[in-house]
Parts: sequence; structure tokens; C-alpha cells
Amino acid sequence: MEEMEPIDDTLKAIGNRLKELREAGGFDGGYVAFAIHHVDMQPKQYWKLETGSTNFTIKTLLRVLAVHKLSLEEFFKGL
Repeated sequence: MEEMEPIDDTLKAIGNRLKELREAGGFDGGYVAFAIHHVDMQPKQYWKLETGSTNFTIKTLLRVLAVHKLSLEEFFKGL
């Protein structure tokens, strides 16, 4: 049986994916502008998502993915 990745590593991988999506989406102004103008979230809270330093709800992830027009399946593919 294969050993599972630690949760912290998984959260960091999710955060990296969110950052890649934001940057690839051409959202100028970095995470602060993206958080405030597109996700209606405090910048510090969004920064924690991108750095993998916080646990978050599926609802929060769905809000971010809606901006990128991605499904959960598309987002997690390759993670």
C-alpha cells in the first residue's frame, strides 16, 4: 500500500495550483487585487490559500474556481 502524502504537502500543492491559475489567468495586481475584486475575500485570507498555510472549506475553493470557470475535477486533475 502506498503511503499517503502529509496533509500540509497537499495543502501547499493546492495553494500552488491556485497561484498558477491566478497568474495564468492574467489577473494583474497580484493576489491582493484578485482576492478583493474577484473572490470577495480578504487578501490575507486568500494569501493563506495560495501558500497552503490554512485549512479551508470546499465552499471557499468553489468560489475561487468559479472565477476561473473550473470544476473541482478539472482543478484536481494532476494534483
